[in-house]
Amino acid sequence: MDNSEIKYYQSLLDKKHRKEEKKFLAEGKRLVLEGIESNSECEIIIFSKEFADSHQDIYDFLNKKELRIEILKQDQYRKLTETKTSQGIIAAFKYDTLNNLEKLDQNLIIALENISDPGNLGTIIRNCDWFGIKEIMLGENCAELYNPKVIRSTMGSVFHIKFFNSRNLISDLVLLKRNGYKIVCTDMDGKSIYNLKLPAKSILLFSSEATGPSKELLDITDSKITIPKFGQAESLNVASASAVTLAELLKTK
Repeated sequence: MDNSEIKYYQSLLDKKHRKEEKKFLAEGKRLVLEGIESNSECEIIIFSKEFADSHQDIYDFLNKKELRIEILKQDQYRKLTETKTSQGIIAAFKYDTLNNLEKLDQNLIIALENISDPGNLGTIIRNCDWFGIKEIMLGENCAELYNPKVIRSTMGSVFHIKFFNSRNLISDLVLLKRNGYKIVCTDMDGKSIYNLKLPAKSILLFSSEATGPSKELLDITDSKITIPKFGQAESLNVASASAVTLAELLKTK
């Protein structure tokens, strides 16, 4: 693996190049193996020499799958990682998000508005995977899905869900409403989640905890729901709220 190729994969740490190449880096043993087991298209796996020397079992496992594996010296490997304590394994995966709204066909779709924190976005994706959600819509002001911090926070769940990157979330939601979906929006002023039965075809919205749902979103919402508050906390982290809400609304599914 020469320096030009190292620079190429290093460029995938940049959002612009990820978008141009439609590839992203997954770092860490768990993430890489999760991606391989999910049959996502893997272009290359890169080991640090130290990791290769101490993980012969993983090398043998991946080698049997006839995947391209490269081993780099530590100083070369560091150019590909954003973490200070990397395990020593990185893989480049190709991605293919849904590009047609009509391909969203699940009875329950999660939509996200203004979730700009990568850690929150990744944790929401992980929560959705836990509860069996198959499709997520990302509004235009959400964090980039393939940001390394988002990928790490998903703990591998990014490989199990289909994503639709909306360029205009409100317009796309209106189109889905015409196809029979009801929009259920989480909001501080909503009705208790303990008193709601989800419509047969639903889009469940989570928004930024700092700003809440936009006026444009509330104007097209069919139902507003909230998690009842019993203590003195001002707000609930949106990722935590997503877990509580999904657990309650899906308990009878």
